[in-house]
Amino acid sequence: MAVSSESTWRVKIQRISTKIQKNPYISAISNGLMALMPILILGAIFSLLNALQLQPYQHFLESTGLKNYTSVPATVTTDLIALYAVFSIAYNFAQQHKQQGFSAGILALMSFWLVTPKGLLEDGATKAIGYSWLGAKGLFVAIIVALIVGKVYTTVLEKKFYIKMPKGVPPTVEKSFAALTPGFIVAFIMLILTAIFAATPFGNMHDFVFSTIQVPLTSLGGTWWAMIICVFVIHLLWFFGVHGTLVVYSVVGPIWVALGLENLAAYQAGVPGTHIIGSPFFPVYVLVGGAGATLGLVIAMLFAKSKRYKTLGRLAFVPSLIGVNEPLIFGMPLVLNIRFLIPFILTPLITSGTAILLTSLGILPVLNGVQVPLGIPILFNGWMTGGWRVSVFQLLLIAASCAMYYPFFKKADAEALAQEIEAERKEASVGEQVENSREVPSHA
Repeated sequence: MAVSSESTWRVKIQRISTKIQKNPYISAISNGLMALMPILILGAIFSLLNALQLQPYQHFLESTGLKNYTSVPATVTTDLIALYAVFSIAYNFAQQHKQQGFSAGILALMSFWLVTPKGLLEDGATKAIGYSWLGAKGLFVAIIVALIVGKVYTTVLEKKFYIKMPKGVPPTVEKSFAALTPGFIVAFIMLILTAIFAATPFGNMHDFVFSTIQVPLTSLGGTWWAMIICVFVIHLLWFFGVHGTLVVYSVVGPIWVALGLENLAAYQAGVPGTHIIGSPFFPVYVLVGGAGATLGLVIAMLFAKSKRYKTLGRLAFVPSLIGVNEPLIFGMPLVLNIRFLIPFILTPLITSGTAILLTSLGILPVLNGVQVPLGIPILFNGWMTGGWRVSVFQLLLIAASCAMYYPFFKKADAEALAQEIEAERKEASVGEQVENSREVPSHA
């Protein structure tokens, strides 16, 4: 009965998580933002190179004139993230509906420009668009616009409510004309929205969304208890065999990215960030060896007495250093393994909670917002996002992981060793019987 009940719960959780992941709106946002990782990483690395707080290094950049160039990549990457996001999200939305993504992305980009306020330079004649709404501040408007355009575009094409070209017209031309109808529709929608918001005290859509949606959501998503809840849900899902990181990130990812980019902008300006929680927090403080903060368990495995766990530890060690521990989760396994449920959920809660506490006390620095992709080894990703203090703290987190997992692993290792000894004994017994059967009895 217990096994049946456990299986039922697992199926229900998997169904719910699958619905969340496959929701076209959430999936488009998640996949669209994930596609921007190369841009975010490039911008973050160049921001780090440009603003690295070493006086001799900064003097070298300024004296050689390199400072004028090292700041450019961030200007055209992270400072314009809303432009890349609106295209990427609309593109992914259309692709999910088996429609041409490029046209949807172009229409979304046009729509974003339509709702973005313009102004005049000091000469009173030159039109200009400032960077204010093109970066992290405009990210939520970019998401909303991309989803609206994606929905209109795919609906019009699926209903075939567009200008049809005669036979023989090249496919490229036909697709371009097919995008005209949804293009006109979304243009009118954006112009209407622009006029409506212009008549309000906010003045434009960006100010309205930023004040009423983005600020409250980022404030909520940036709280310590929101992070703790996310960490708990992620690892509970992992325990049932569901990729909890993907499920939760698809919901809170935009909030964490916006918070991280605000910290990165502060770092570029030479001032400390204000958000303890942001996109770098999870890979630096939670994924200490992967989901479950299992690097300590892998280290314990290296000193296992059983051959099974020692071999698995050797295979999992290097991947765990870069946060990849699926071989351990499914190979040990940790999924549905009641024995390791407590350390698997409790360890990342301890690592993240301690990091939040020490950062709020000023012992640890606020992470600078540099986007650290999967594949950057632990300690090095800490140095990139917060300097040597974060790397030293990560060493303590590894030690804490060892302390949490070792009592549970010790018993599992003893049982595995006993099983191996028993298997060897049986094998030796069978071998002895075979050897005896081969003996030919002597005859007088």
